Amino acid sequence: MIRHRRTASAAAALALGAVATAVLGFAAPASAHVTVNPQEATQGGYGRFAFRVPNESDTASTTKVEVVLPENAPVGSVSTMPVPGWTVAVQKRKVDPPVEVHGSQLSEVVSKITWTASGNAGVKPGEFQEFPVSMGPLPQVETMVFKALQTYSDGNVQRWIEEPLPGGEEPESPAPVLALTAGSPSAAPTGAAAPQADDDDDAESDGVATGLAVAGLVAGVGGLVLGGLAFARTRRAPTSRE
Repeated sequence: MIRHRRTASAAAALALGAVATAVLGFAAPASAHVTVNPQEATQGGYGRFAFRVPNESDTASTTKVEVVLPENAPVGSVSTMPVPGWTVAVQKRKVDPPVEVHGSQLSEVVSKITWTASGNAGVKPGEFQEFPVSMGPLPQVETMVFKALQTYSDGNVQRWIEEPLPGGEEPESPAPVLALTAGSPSAAPTGAAAPQADDDDDAESDGVATGLAVAGLVAGVGGLVLGGLAFARTRRAPTSRE
């Protein structure tokens, strides 16, 4: 009986291990492509994003990463963060109509960012590297697709350029995708109504506090008057003789 239970437990463990291996085996390649993090932001806002580049080679290092910004969704302000051991080059393109940033009309926007490893700073096998950028204001589109090229030290180039497929299926070499959601509408377009409400609340609070203070003062004066009357009556009362 005990042997039968042990055999059943071992069989269940093997089956569970096989299922886990199968699931992980299919999931690993899908999670190894170049991604942008976070993967969701708000239209019209600014944000810090990192292009995460894992190294899929067993023998070569990643020595260059190229990210192409989408032509249908230009961004007026794009800046990069220094990555130790890597140099960065930024390419621009003309846009018409111009992109507005803080009241200024920009006729040029960033079209491509290229990071190149110096010396032995490449992404080695089993490692990944993040390349941060700051972007905004984000365009009024639902998605931004960034096509990326990953070059290895042995000359191989992995092209992460395939856009999302209809139906939600992931392509073989998917491009990094940033989903953009509409910002919540403001209840006060000029920003004046909300402070006024705060002022009204403060005024109401001050009125209540003043009323309580006056009531307390009146009560205190009343107490003093009553105390004085009681003392006077005590002084006028005849003293009992023994």
